[in-house]
Amino acid sequence: MAELGFNEHHQNEVINYMRFARSKRALRLKTIDSCFQDLRDSRLVEETFTVDEVTEMLEGLRAVVRGEVETELINTAHTNVLLLRQLFSQAEKFYLKLQTDASELENRDLLEQVAEFEKAEFKTTNKKAPQDTSKPKLAPLNEGGVSELLNKEISRLQEENDKLKSRLRMLESQATSALDGKSKVERALRDLQKIQGDQQRVMRSQEIDSLEDTVATLKAQFQDTMTTSTATQKDLHHNLATAKHDLLCVQEQLAQAEKELEKKFQQTAAYRNMKEMLTKKNEQIKEIRKRLHKYEADE
Repeated sequence: MAELGFNEHHQNEVINYMRFARSKRALRLKTIDSCFQDLRDSRLVEETFTVDEVTEMLEGLRAVVRGEVETELINTAHTNVLLLRQLFSQAEKFYLKLQTDASELENRDLLEQVAEFEKAEFKTTNKKAPQDTSKPKLAPLNEGGVSELLNKEISRLQEENDKLKSRLRMLESQATSALDGKSKVERALRDLQKIQGDQQRVMRSQEIDSLEDTVATLKAQFQDTMTTSTATQKDLHHNLATAKHDLLCVQEQLAQAEKELEKKFQQTAAYRNMKEMLTKKNEQIKEIRKRLHKYEADE
């Protein structure tokens, strides 16, 4: 274990990345030095310069150096993204989710620790030979750490899978038993429905026979009633005719009696007196009407 807290494999990976970064940085510094050298060789050929000429040379140098530094910073950022891409791709193969903390990138203590680590590792760079000149590749861990956790997770999943398979077999057995029971119940239901159908047909036949007997009885009773009613109707007609004849006789007798009574009443003294009084009264009324008519004519 070293100062950064990595194992040997990861430490070698960090050293390889630092070597790559140092080579890129050295190349960019040489480019900046060449910018100054070009300015010295191309412009600083006279002994004296005016303020404007110096300002112009400095502005041109500033623009060139700014462009070189900006290009290097952009390239460094993109290079770091590619490095993170390799790490994340490897992690996703193991279904891991890595997290980063941008605030740690400005931790002065950690930065100084990395600087000391770089000085210690590269102070004898010219004396050391690279451990591996081939392009390094990220390899999966085969011992401890994530691999052990993955093996445990795989074992747990296999056990859970075995339990689920056992439960599935049990459920299949229960489903088969339930289907057999359902088939038996359906057969029993069909048999019961068949028996009920036979019983209903027998009951319907008995009900139809009973209804037919009832209809026949009612029809016979209706015929008897009609016969009795016809005889009774004849008797009623005869009695009605007799009653009408008797009524006519009684009416005729009453008319005869009224005539005889009126005739006898007219022959009485009281009737004659009443008739005379009525005649006199009528004559008086006529006389009064004549007088009234006369008085009305005079007026």
